[in-house]
Amino acid sequence: MAEQQSNILIGILTEVRGDGMEARVVEEFATETPVLIIGDEQMLAASIGSYVVIRQANIAVLAMVFKMREQDRFEHGERRTDRFFALIPVGELKGNETFIRGVRHYPTPGAKVYAVGLAEINAIFSQYRSYEFFIGQLSAHKDYHLSLDPRALFGRHFAIVGQTGSGKSWTVTSLIQNTIKSMPKCNLLLLDLHGEYCWKDESGNIQSAFPPAAVNYVAATELEMPYWMMTYAELVDLFIDRSESGASIQMAFMREILQHLKRETAKELNLGVVSVDTPIYFSLAEMYRQFKNANEERKEFGKVTGPLFGQFDEFLVRMQSRFNDVRYDFLLKPKKRTSSDTMADLLREFVGIGAYNSNVTVIDLSAIPTDVRPAVCAQVGRLAFEFNYWNPRRREFPITLICEEAHAYIPREKYGQYEGTKRQMERIAKEGRKYGVSIGVVSQRPTELSETMLAQCSSFICLRTTNPDDQDYIRGLVPEAEGDLADILASLGRGEALVLGEAAPLPTRVQIYKPDPEPKSNDVDYFTSWRKGVDDIDVDEIVHLWRTQTHK
Repeated sequence: MAEQQSNILIGILTEVRGDGMEARVVEEFATETPVLIIGDEQMLAASIGSYVVIRQANIAVLAMVFKMREQDRFEHGERRTDRFFALIPVGELKGNETFIRGVRHYPTPGAKVYAVGLAEINAIFSQYRSYEFFIGQLSAHKDYHLSLDPRALFGRHFAIVGQTGSGKSWTVTSLIQNTIKSMPKCNLLLLDLHGEYCWKDESGNIQSAFPPAAVNYVAATELEMPYWMMTYAELVDLFIDRSESGASIQMAFMREILQHLKRETAKELNLGVVSVDTPIYFSLAEMYRQFKNANEERKEFGKVTGPLFGQFDEFLVRMQSRFNDVRYDFLLKPKKRTSSDTMADLLREFVGIGAYNSNVTVIDLSAIPTDVRPAVCAQVGRLAFEFNYWNPRRREFPITLICEEAHAYIPREKYGQYEGTKRQMERIAKEGRKYGVSIGVVSQRPTELSETMLAQCSSFICLRTTNPDDQDYIRGLVPEAEGDLADILASLGRGEALVLGEAAPLPTRVQIYKPDPEPKSNDVDYFTSWRKGVDDIDVDEIVHLWRTQTHK
């Protein structure tokens, strides 16, 4: 074997298509246990997920095995079995064995298919190894550690998709842990919807899946993301039901009131022109009062009603309900952020340059009401975008926002309840790269996630997915030549992923490193709990936590 070229023939090409190829296994390896040895490495010939190289004249095409089958034939009255394997072409090897993604010159049937060992794989991934951003081991070559291109992964958006139990939280944690190791000045914002990445132990101390010095834990209720920093669209999502017949009138009147109230505050701050979205303080009580006055306006000693009389009954009830609900106090009744000059401190804490510098800011949304989480998530994303939009040194301070359970607040449906929230996140996906803000979306249902969001992602880390609709959707997201790789998704193990897109030189099946420490996301052990579980539960404590909306 040459230094970087295997000479172990395992198959002969029998079919060539634009989107794939098929080869017949040579007789030597059409056995019950087709073991081959390349250097010090022992492997099965043409196993699923392994790589092969097809050589013919000056052509050398690298391909990935994604399917195997057997076919019977009769020869001289005897039944014989031929073994075939299907291939996805992923790139070409040039004369110096450097790898180029994409296939420009296709071989013809009859070309020889050779096994690929670590030496050739190292040549393929050599450029990426220089980044030293390792995320796991190749499934087909356990001794080889895969490094991704962080410029492509974080700079051009990415998605982590997989069904429940496939290891999404494991992957997110491992990815962030290795990002901190590889790039010690990284800046990440993580929306933690279930308290998996930072949590309080029985003693009340904060535990984290990330190094203590690198993480900034922020409970959304303590962060106080005040209503006056929300955009007009986000306030509409919070207070107005778009399905109501009077929604358009409510929205128009809210815009007029916000414009008026913010102009008054702008005079105190010596600001010139302000818009309805300018983040300055205004009184929520005053907005309610003006709606109430317009709704009850009467003229000529009560004989004539005003033009908006009775138009805001539903709005006032909805707003009063939100205001009286203690779960919304963090948003509607701020204690620290009660003036416009508190905004700078909020942003410092938000991006990890507050009391101490941190690499990852974990925003714990587990105690936030489910129906308001989308608005809060959108506000977090917008603050990250606006921060770098106005940051003169944005190119030196890029930020990545990682959105857990993204389908819950960036839905595929149009004109839904959270249309403003979705529109804000899609804006980041479309424009954020220019200002050093990228998004990593994490979802168990890609079919329910915004098409615009996924269309902007250049890299995909796909974990086990058995739902046919989700498989078809993932197949449609990747280049046509790589689409058949979606068939592998159902057979992936926990924490095993198929990496597709620009961050990897070629589609790669990889076992993600086990995170250390692990997130608090392990499945409940029913077997142990039902055999050795507790005999009694403090129901009074449950009632108290429920009533006080305190989540442990």
